[in-house]
Amino acid sequence: MRKIVVHLAVSLDGFFEGPDHDLGWHRVDDEMIACIDEYLATTSAFLFGRVTHQNMAGFWAGADEDLPSSGPRREFVGIYRRIPRIVFSRTLEQVEWATEVHREVDPEEIRSLQRQPGGDMTIGGADLVETFRRHDLIDEYRLFVNPVLLGRGRRLFADGEAPTGLRLAEVRQFGNGVVLLRHERDR
Repeated sequence: MRKIVVHLAVSLDGFFEGPDHDLGWHRVDDEMIACIDEYLATTSAFLFGRVTHQNMAGFWAGADEDLPSSGPRREFVGIYRRIPRIVFSRTLEQVEWATEVHREVDPEEIRSLQRQPGGDMTIGGADLVETFRRHDLIDEYRLFVNPVLLGRGRRLFADGEAPTGLRLAEVRQFGNGVVLLRHERDR
């Protein structure tokens, strides 16, 4: 069964983005991108909210023009373009590449997608993550904890109604100070 995996960066104090949607504090280097590429190459779908989808599509659509002919960033462009995307949006009308739009998160439909063959499905976007979390649809969290305290911004996790049991599955430290914490649901 395919897992649904949160795959995002956060600050040490739990923020997904800084004030005014700032992501400039993300410490991303080739070592980290190579790790991300290795994992994402095995996945079967990106699950995005509208804002995350539009940000990713806007940046990566022409990013390869400014990249070297090889390396982790070039590899990411190929992975991003190859893997199908499901975008959850009530307003988005036009999409590109291998993208389909779903108007709402239907837990039964998501569980049906999980039963299909293929690799994990990664989910991005704080609102979508929260919706999937409320429906108990997330199987794993891959959080890249950046060594920065933002103090304010938008937290990745809203207040929950009940504790969610997790099991630490992996810790990896990168040379830039970022630490990958991978936790699996303790079901």
